[in-house]
Amino acid sequence: MKLVLLLFIAYLLGSIPSGVWIGKLFFNKDIREYGSGGTGTTNTFRILGKKAGIVVLLMDILKGTLATSLPMIFSIAVNPLIFGVAAVLGHTFPIFAKFKGGKAVATSAGMILAYNPLFFLYSAAIFVISLFISSMVSVTSMVSAVLITLSTIFLPYIFPQILPQFDWLLTAIAAGLTIFIFIRHKDNIGRIKNGTENRVPFGLNTKKEK
Repeated sequence: MKLVLLLFIAYLLGSIPSGVWIGKLFFNKDIREYGSGGTGTTNTFRILGKKAGIVVLLMDILKGTLATSLPMIFSIAVNPLIFGVAAVLGHTFPIFAKFKGGKAVATSAGMILAYNPLFFLYSAAIFVISLFISSMVSVTSMVSAVLITLSTIFLPYIFPQILPQFDWLLTAIAAGLTIFIFIRHKDNIGRIKNGTENRVPFGLNTKKEK
């Protein structure tokens, strides 16, 4: 019963619609009615600005981190990644926002942060480099997901300092999230193909356009 309750709490933590609440509380805007219609960090940056975007990014990461930490906090002998997945599901299907949420990237990062901080830094480096090369958050999210999933397989044999041993559950969850992230970016893939996908104001692709 305690396990079920904590998993539900993890889902509720993930369900907090950070972008929606920040937009309504401080800007009197529902970001779902602007831009891409997304509730996550990217659309918040685009519609509400840099400060709001950073706050939402940190909140979405924190949701995953706190949820994944629940079994350690309450001394439950369950792999913490299970709680992280519950938070990710909450983020993408939030009960507080009519089950229409974000694309799982930031909350997944928060899950990794709680599970393995070194692997989080490694994954963050992949994300930043990919973003600089592509100048598109959507491309970066998908490419990073693939590279991070592959890293869960090979890092234990190349850099055991980051991942001491192969963790099949981490790989399975990373692979599942990669598929999920691609599905959630279906509309973005269409815009990438026809050259209309939004770009961030820095990176190699932005420089080429200039």
